[in-house]
Amino acid sequence: MNYATTFLRTLAVRHKVQTLSMSSAVHENVKNYYGSRLETSDDLQTNAACVMPSRPLPKSACEALKQVHPDVCKRYFGCGLVIPEKLEGCAVLDLGSGSGRDCYVLSKLVGERGQVIGLDMTDEMIVASQKYVQYHQEKFGYSKPNTMFVKGYMEKLSDAGILNNSLDVVVSNCVICLCPDKRTVISEAYKVLKEGGELYYSDMYASKVVPDSFKEDPVLWGEGMAGALYWRDLITLMKDIGFSTPHLVAGSHIVVHNPDLQRKTGDVKYASGTYRIFKLPQNSKTRALVTYKGTVPDCAECFEFDASHSFKTNVQVEVDAEMAAILQNTRFSTDFDITMLDTPDPNQSSTPQYCHLSPFLLADKLGSSVKQCSKTGH
Repeated sequence: MNYATTFLRTLAVRHKVQTLSMSSAVHENVKNYYGSRLETSDDLQTNAACVMPSRPLPKSACEALKQVHPDVCKRYFGCGLVIPEKLEGCAVLDLGSGSGRDCYVLSKLVGERGQVIGLDMTDEMIVASQKYVQYHQEKFGYSKPNTMFVKGYMEKLSDAGILNNSLDVVVSNCVICLCPDKRTVISEAYKVLKEGGELYYSDMYASKVVPDSFKEDPVLWGEGMAGALYWRDLITLMKDIGFSTPHLVAGSHIVVHNPDLQRKTGDVKYASGTYRIFKLPQNSKTRALVTYKGTVPDCAECFEFDASHSFKTNVQVEVDAEMAAILQNTRFSTDFDITMLDTPDPNQSSTPQYCHLSPFLLADKLGSSVKQCSKTGH
């Protein structure tokens, strides 16, 4: 082994040790912040837990939310909505499940045949969420619970008993911004998803790369601002790991209330962005003609797939190769008539701009900044 190889390996090991050390410190800070420092969403220093979604919740999700115990909603710290369509019978994992609010909404939507797993690293949150398993089982009329909560880390899902290729959907609500090693978190999500599975999550994003100095402040970490990803870096990260291009579903501006944090963050702006990303087989290279059948629950007349794609019932439209692959290989395959075209997709060989994937531009377009909302979700 020559000197250059030895030197590079030494650097790699040193970087890994530094990353693990930082991750451990951040984990302890976040545990303390959310486990004992924050009692309710009112204690947050931004409006992240109170940002109204830039599109309404489906009727079934609204009805499910009304049935969630008020004490569970009280300790909700998310920054968006993580309720994708057509969940009946699905196996769903919630990364950083907190009080369990989203898990219990999902529990209702997946039905008794489905399964919901909430994963959190904080003892206090696991105990708090587990208290209401039986309550929601009885509330939903199930003969047995379909929801469980496990303690563990997003970076080590196998240690928490989560099997590879076992899940239909992975969701997360403003938690990945609290993790220093996002590549490992996203890679773990990719592993546990089945082929055709979906990662559907909301998170806090920054308007530019966050300075390293932010990462030395425990409050900025706890609020998600130190670990917020520059939104363009999300696209590169997802593609590198093997996921599809992220599809922006919703976006809202996040406002910092605390004057001291405003001073610390300077000209860095924040937004909540909800994206859906898929684990696909080898992408098709050709475009397709697709016709939506009107069969997705709550979407009889129109299926709003994301902020850029809206499929009207019985109206044929042409889609690019990646969207064709999504509609062919996911749980939505039975909801579309699909005719593949012979012509190759020119977008496959061009460099995409991705401006339409900015949560900041979408928030500007829809005017979805700060709005008053109920802290309980009712």
